Amino acid sequence: MIVYLRLLKESLSFAINALRNNKLRTLLSLLGVTIGIFSIIAVLAAVDSLDRKISKDLSSLDKNTIYLMKYCFGPSEIPQWKREQFPNVKYDEYIALKNSLNNTQQVGYQLFVNHESLKYDSKTVADVNIVPSSFEMVDIDGLSFDKGRFYNESESNSGTAVIVLGYEIAQGLFGTMDPIGKNIRLYGQRFTVIGVITKQGAGFFGDSNDTSVYLPANFLRRMYGDSDSMTPVIVLKPVKGVDMDAYKAEVAQKIRGIRGMKAGEMDNFFVNVLSGFTDFIDGILGQMNVVGWIISGFSLLVGGFGIANIMFVSVKERTNLIGIQKSLGAKNRFILFQFLFEAIILSVIGGIIGLLMVWGISVILTKVLDFEFVLSFGNIILGTSLAALIGLISGILPAISAANLDPVEAIRTGM
Repeated sequence: MIVYLRLLKESLSFAINALRNNKLRTLLSLLGVTIGIFSIIAVLAAVDSLDRKISKDLSSLDKNTIYLMKYCFGPSEIPQWKREQFPNVKYDEYIALKNSLNNTQQVGYQLFVNHESLKYDSKTVADVNIVPSSFEMVDIDGLSFDKGRFYNESESNSGTAVIVLGYEIAQGLFGTMDPIGKNIRLYGQRFTVIGVITKQGAGFFGDSNDTSVYLPANFLRRMYGDSDSMTPVIVLKPVKGVDMDAYKAEVAQKIRGIRGMKAGEMDNFFVNVLSGFTDFIDGILGQMNVVGWIISGFSLLVGGFGIANIMFVSVKERTNLIGIQKSLGAKNRFILFQFLFEAIILSVIGGIIGLLMVWGISVILTKVLDFEFVLSFGNIILGTSLAALIGLISGILPAISAANLDPVEAIRTGM
């Protein structure tokens, strides 16, 4: 064991000397490993960070949550022109499903509308995400409150002019002032603020609760009716442990019955499950991983040739020393491990530089983009292990050639 520790120390010394004595050649050769490790770990870290962000944004939602609407999450076999002809879901259908569905915790109704501006006295906040919805969305979206409350069933059904503000919207309009009970203007109407949602942070999918406001959907329905400018969706939250295939089939059967559709007639709606959307996102992230590995593989290949080149040159420069070591009784295995360790150490140095580059960029991006870019311990271990593996593979042939040198010929050649 002591012999191998001494061997590792000597190999580290030789590797450092190679960096000192041939800085440009060594650094150029290590560049391939550095870029390869940087590329792979940067992609993996980016995918991990996106995955964490998505999981955080969706943590309040049950992945079995269903969005019943005329549009489909992700790709569809039905052509777009056909989908455009599908009717919107209706408020009456929401009521009917709410009263007839089994194994359901909540059924909510929501409208997708354009962003608007909110005003309070002389202050205005633009580009606000408006979420007109029924009262059940407080439970479906898992909302918590910094101040106040959500609107109740009576306020929701009657379309009362009340509003719940996202944290940033409340800060922009009221600052340190308590917004509860204050009146703001939206759609040319006055709304009374009854709640402020707890600060959430930036959302991966664009809008977050911080920049959103909730108001009763029936307020807009009373003003504009079921306008084509608003896209309605029925949101269903099934009980835990339900058979999702059977539940989706029941939802489809109920809505078909409500619409009076005949047997064999194609569905004119989509039963979108949130887990299907997250699976779609996971598929995209997986493809990003694969592409990253392919691109980075070329850099690692170049880096491997660079390490092999360094080691062949090192064997040639130390031929005399190898001959002396062997004449003094050094075994072939000792010489072999000496050069293998040196190749691994050089490659790991390149890998560490690549990891430091990823870490530096992650720190900068986290501060600049308000997005937590995470370099996990697992990715650090993976990057270091990959670098060591490249060094091992690249150093095998040079190490074998060094170990097989004849001591007499080696000493003569080196003189």
